[in-house]
Amino acid sequence: MIGPAMNTNRSANLQHISGFSLIELLIAIALVGLLTAIAMPGYREHMRRGAVEEAHAELMRGKVALEQYFLDNRTYKEAPCPTGTARFTFKCDLEADTFTITAEGSGNVSGFTYTIDEAGAQTTTSTAWGDSKSCWIIKKGGLCGG
Repeated sequence: MIGPAMNTNRSANLQHISGFSLIELLIAIALVGLLTAIAMPGYREHMRRGAVEEAHAELMRGKVALEQYFLDNRTYKEAPCPTGTARFTFKCDLEADTFTITAEGSGNVSGFTYTIDEAGAQTTTSTAWGDSKSCWIIKKGGLCGG
């Protein structure tokens, strides 16, 4: 009598065991992969736009600082150039009465180049979003801003 009672008890225990089957696990992994594939390009573009906006703000701050220096010294020579951001480095071409500040991207904004001069003229050289001799391109499709 002990034998059949044990078998009944064992089958009752097996009915309560639960978990994931291999198919369910593979479906979950496929869904995570699909969601990642959809979300990552949008996230990268969001990060790129953030870096570009930060560069634009630093270019404008640099222009204001150079204008203030000119008002104090009547020349742009020897004026301080903006120090840069995490993704952009800045170079200044300073003459007595003119200047150009250039921001060059690195990392996910490599190939992006923005400039501004003493007259406020903004130009863009971008391998990913296009070029403009009259504005700063702020997002895909060549949309201008700044």
